[in-house]
Amino acid sequence: MAELTDAQIDAAMERGKIAHLNEPRATKARYNKKLGRMVVNLANGCTFTFPPHLAQGLETATDEQLAQVEILGAGYGLHWEALDADLSVPGLLAGLFGTKAYMARQAGRATSAAKAAAARQNGAKGGRPPKSAQG
Repeated sequence: MAELTDAQIDAAMERGKIAHLNEPRATKARYNKKLGRMVVNLANGCTFTFPPHLAQGLETATDEQLAQVEILGAGYGLHWEALDADLSVPGLLAGLFGTKAYMARQAGRATSAAKAAAARQNGAKGGRPPKSAQG
């Protein structure tokens, strides 16, 4: 493996400083029981809130468990020891509340008036038609 040069190390350190200044990092996190929301204060002065039932690992957590949130590292993660749950702050801000598989399952659970109407219409016709064999 090639050795890193001083210039490469210096460049990596500079990228780290820039990322530290610009990437979203949590400075404070708490559960607001009255609102039923996790509240995350960011280093840039913004505040982000989300309903914990959306997040993988927090779906069935009690108020007491949610209140035990810790900030990881330099503020890039949130951790709940009792729940063995970790969430990425940049991920949460991007609308990612869990793994790819978890998010796909959540998307399949979405309901809407149109989806309910289509289900009723299919039910009135005897349900979903059987899949035909392609040969």
